[in-house]
Amino acid sequence: NSAPCSASMLIERERVHRMVDILFGKMGAYSVGAVAFVVLVTALDRVQAFASFPDYYRRHVHKAASYHGNSSPRPKYDSATSIHSTKPKPIDPSGWPEKFPAKEDCSKCGLCETTFVSHVTDACAFLGDGMARNIDGLEATVHGRRRNTQDLVWSDIYRTDSGIAEEGRFGVMTRPMQLGKGKNVEGAQWTGVVTGIAVSMLESGMVDAVVCIASDDDDGNDNNWSNPQPILARTVDDVLRGRGVKPALAPSLAVLDELKDSKDIKKLLFCGVGCAVQAFRAIQHELQLDEVYVLGTNCADNSPTPEAAKKFLSRSFKDKLDGKRVRGYEFMQDFKVHVKYDDGTDQSQPSYERLPYFSLQGDVAEFAIAKSCLACFDYTNALADVVVGYMGAPLDSSMDTSFQTITVRNKMGERMLKCAVESDRLQLGPDASGSGSHEKFASTTVSSDNIVQKMAGGEMKSEGMPRLLGDLMATLMTAAGPKGVSFARYSLDYHILRNYLHVLDVWGDSGANNMIPAYSLEIVKKYLDTDESFRALAEKIKSKR
Repeated sequence: NSAPCSASMLIERERVHRMVDILFGKMGAYSVGAVAFVVLVTALDRVQAFASFPDYYRRHVHKAASYHGNSSPRPKYDSATSIHSTKPKPIDPSGWPEKFPAKEDCSKCGLCETTFVSHVTDACAFLGDGMARNIDGLEATVHGRRRNTQDLVWSDIYRTDSGIAEEGRFGVMTRPMQLGKGKNVEGAQWTGVVTGIAVSMLESGMVDAVVCIASDDDDGNDNNWSNPQPILARTVDDVLRGRGVKPALAPSLAVLDELKDSKDIKKLLFCGVGCAVQAFRAIQHELQLDEVYVLGTNCADNSPTPEAAKKFLSRSFKDKLDGKRVRGYEFMQDFKVHVKYDDGTDQSQPSYERLPYFSLQGDVAEFAIAKSCLACFDYTNALADVVVGYMGAPLDSSMDTSFQTITVRNKMGERMLKCAVESDRLQLGPDASGSGSHEKFASTTVSSDNIVQKMAGGEMKSEGMPRLLGDLMATLMTAAGPKGVSFARYSLDYHILRNYLHVLDVWGDSGANNMIPAYSLEIVKKYLDTDESFRALAEKIKSKR
């Protein structure tokens, strides 16, 4: 069948899969009778929904075994003789988001742009139970254990270790969150931690290829810094194309078919943000690789398209970036947006333009933040082997000299770090630490957030603070607010609380509770119990339904 899988077909397939599970659970094995029954009840008008049954069979039998040490088995399965005689048809990316199963909540991870679209109901972070299914369901499979969701630092509970990152918020760790800088990586947006790890693994032969997101600079004028292009990198030069953070949704998984058809790739490094990593983990076993490593980054509030990211800069910074070559931008720990740019020549040194959060126009969030990011609860990339970020690191004068945070989740991650250090591509620093309480800062930020105000029935402010007042506010907040790991807690809690209110508004109480992972629900519950302003916001949004 060459017809693309529609959302209704995918839902029907999921129903059939549940029937299969019930039958096989009762009969204890995959029997001819069970198969015959399913074929009979679906053959007449549900052929499309049932077309991926052999894929489901392999998932059911082999999935649990495929993560032992993150090494995938190679089951004896000949697709050429399978009853699944035709491949599912990928969805044309030009139809995003309307033609994609998750619609406007689709993060454009790339899965549906491949024949792996048949796995979307099992893999997508924004369908059904989504992130609860993926994070709570796969954390132990990937890392050997789940995080302790009760291990959360709160200002009203004394702990001697409150200055270091805890598992409840930041995920499974084999060691305390650590600071680090990349080495010998020219042209990086930061110091090259992510690129350094990837290059070291490829150079040493630890992996045969790296899946990463490059910038589409093929027009030769370097104006496409925000255009994400997924590539299957086989050389160091290919990996170096992936330097820099891409501020728009990126289809990392769009190379899956190319990867599966590449018989010379047995060991792989996959680089991606949380939603893409979740989907990748759900189908990893299908790739039949010998070794799989996952390098993740912290992520929040990406723009839906490169055009939206550029519009954000032009609206926010006016003409200050005209004629400049933008290299990237970040929302930094001093409550300012830092834009890194140069004059476009090879010899130029980077410069920075900075603008306080408080001086941003109030309506930029409406077009500059993807809807999927408002429904995301995987800021810290729970299923990656190693995660790189910056919110828990001390603030430096520029990205080029700043430490970043490195979280190692399992033995595979330890091997990745060892390779980068021994290859002189990574310099490890001290454990990440922090100070100050974060809760009141988080709830106050939520209450004043324009997106939240609109959800609660208020009006979205069109203008930000005057620049002078915004600078003053940022200075005061930086001086009085949480720092280091505590700032990361503030940022993480703010996004979890805001996004909880969003899914509460869109899907209601039961929908929110089903899709939000356990650790996030613990954080939300604490604020509902202890913060009156947040509780009032939640009740107001509930009352709308």
